[in-house]
Amino acid sequence: MKNKSYIGIAFIILIFGIYALPKIVNAIKNKDVVKTKKELEVLDAKKGAANLLKFEHIPNFSFTNQDNKIITNKEYENKVFVVEFFFTNCPTICPIMNTNMVKIQNTFSKNKNFGILSFSIDPERDNPEQLKKYALKKGAVMDNWHFLTGDIEAIYEISNKGFKLYAGENEAAEGGFEHSGLFALIDKNGFIRSRKIEVGGIENPIKFYDGLDDKQVEMIKEDIALLLNE
Repeated sequence: MKNKSYIGIAFIILIFGIYALPKIVNAIKNKDVVKTKKELEVLDAKKGAANLLKFEHIPNFSFTNQDNKIITNKEYENKVFVVEFFFTNCPTICPIMNTNMVKIQNTFSKNKNFGILSFSIDPERDNPEQLKKYALKKGAVMDNWHFLTGDIEAIYEISNKGFKLYAGENEAAEGGFEHSGLFALIDKNGFIRSRKIEVGGIENPIKFYDGLDDKQVEMIKEDIALLLNE
């Protein structure tokens, strides 16, 4: 009786092996099994990035940076980057924005696929020399962080119509200009990306991140990481 039981068990194991072994081998070949912790983290990141909202593609641009070099879209192809609109003489929100932008820089400074674009909305005063001084003063040391200046109409065109982030001259405003304190997050394919945030138990979509709010600065850092692994 014992011999018959052993034979029966062996027969079951044999049938299972014939059925399952090819699938296991195939799964290993396709890296569906025995994934490393790093591989699993990348998969989770890709899934997370897929959940981010996608908005319009950003327009083409060509402006001069703090080193008097022309910067265009091509500099940011296949890169994840953050965009802001500011001016160096801003006495109100810009210092806070760029303090937070430096925090973002410091988190991703070693990643060559990440960058920052800071468009000046006061290009008549913010020439390359002025932008260079400002960048050094604020601690903007990352190679892929460009402070841009150029034709004022072109700046307002890309701000108001391209990104739909308001900027304009206003004599009544402190510093003579007004603009939002928002950051735009751009993926490797040039699309604006963002997330939903919970307010009062209800999830609401946002298009931009508040560059003045510590929580939303942490949010954009999380989403940058997701997009870099996409």
